Amino acid sequence: MTATRKHRPERIAALVQETLADALATQLKDPRVGFVTVMDVTVSPDCAHANIRVSVMGSDEEKAKAMEGLASARGYLRTYLARSLSLRTTPEIHFMLDRGIEHAARINQILDQLRNEAES
Repeated sequence: MTATRKHRPERIAALVQETLADALATQLKDPRVGFVTVMDVTVSPDCAHANIRVSVMGSDEEKAKAMEGLASARGYLRTYLARSLSLRTTPEIHFMLDRGIEHAARINQILDQLRNEAES
C-alpha cells in the first residue's frame, strides 16, 4: 500500500468534517438540529463509511431530538457531500453522540469539589 493510499481516509475525514460542519451551520433547516458541533470524523479504510461524532448542547431530550434530526437528514447530508466533494464514492454517514465535553465538565466539577474540601 502506498503512502498516499494509506492517508486517504484521513484526508477524506477532514474534508467530510469541514463540509458537514458547513452544511449543519448553513444548509440544514431542521429546528431539532440546534447547537450541533462536528467533533470528529473517522472514515473506514475503503472510504465507504464515515462515523461522525457530534456534540450537542442542551438537555438529554434536546440531544435526543437533535440526533433524530440528524438521522432524518442523513440522506440530504450525504447528497450535499457528494455534490461538494468530488469523490468516486461518497461515504455512508453514521452519527454518534460525543459526550466527551460533558465528561470533562463533570471531572472538572469533581476536582473543584475536592479542592474546596481540601482547603476547608
